Amino acid sequence: SRIGEPRAIRAVANACASNAIALAIPCHRVIRSDGALAGYRWGVERKRSMVKKEAGAFA
Repeated sequence: SRIGEPRAIRAVANACASNAIALAIPCHRVIRSDGALAGYRWGVERKRSMVKKEAGAFA
């Protein structure tokens, strides 16, 4: 939606999954519309950990 293509869900998900430099390009910040964490190349637990660490860094 933010890139002007609200129906490009699969294209964005594929780009995120193909991201070899996940921290430089923060695809781990993508969340589902219901707020749940899902679909991360290196696993949801790693995604949760990264998001949690970032939240603490900005608190």
